[in-house]
Amino acid sequence: MINSTLLLKTGAAPFHFWFPGVIEGLTWGNSLILITWQKIAPIILVSYNVIFKFFIWIIVLSIIIGALGGLNQTSLRKLIAFSSISHLGWIIAAIISQETLWKLYFCIYTLLRFSVIFIFNTFKLSHINQIFSFQLDSSINKIILFITLLSLGGLPPFLGFAPKWIVIQFLTAHSLFMLVLIIVTFTLITLYFYLRICFAAFIINYWHPKWNNNYVYTNEWNSKIILILTFISSFGLLVINLIFIS
Repeated sequence: MINSTLLLKTGAAPFHFWFPGVIEGLTWGNSLILITWQKIAPIILVSYNVIFKFFIWIIVLSIIIGALGGLNQTSLRKLIAFSSISHLGWIIAAIISQETLWKLYFCIYTLLRFSVIFIFNTFKLSHINQIFSFQLDSSINKIILFITLLSLGGLPPFLGFAPKWIVIQFLTAHSLFMLVLIIVTFTLITLYFYLRICFAAFIINYWHPKWNNNYVYTNEWNSKIILILTFISSFGLLVINLIFIS
């Protein structure tokens, strides 16, 4: 019962029903706080009281609901919310794998969440159809956004693949092959709805009038921050490999 109440606070499945609706009604800044900072305390308490069989079910349900729930979403906030539920399943898998592994996963998860939400907030994006016509005369902005999204989805060789890779190694070392198969399979579905956004926005060319002045400008500091975050998302996995090899 204690673990259930803590998982309810984090938004893990099957206690997730409040989470997407609350995220939908918040600003991007408050959404970032809810899906990162507010999870730290309950996750720490959960890590002190690991119930293996109970956590296995939570992991499987979180991965499945996070993957399937995001397939039919057009709101970027709800998409981020269901992706957060899926990542929470990976964090709990990291807890049962090794006591301190979830800290590495959570740090990289927070960095990638900040990158995506910072870009969404900077360009005032809230729905998928806004991404389709998102600054068509600047392909660099689209590439930056999609590198960050694919890194968040865990696509190699981006940074988001590193913590998943480590968790898979520890789970296979504990002979949890069926659990690895389930979470990897449904994580591919999570990656699919990121790829769907990327391909649609690059391939579909929406017509818009030349006299439309709704162009979103970014200041110099925001541009620098976005480039730094994109560089970390792109080459972070290489740096982590060099650290472990050395």
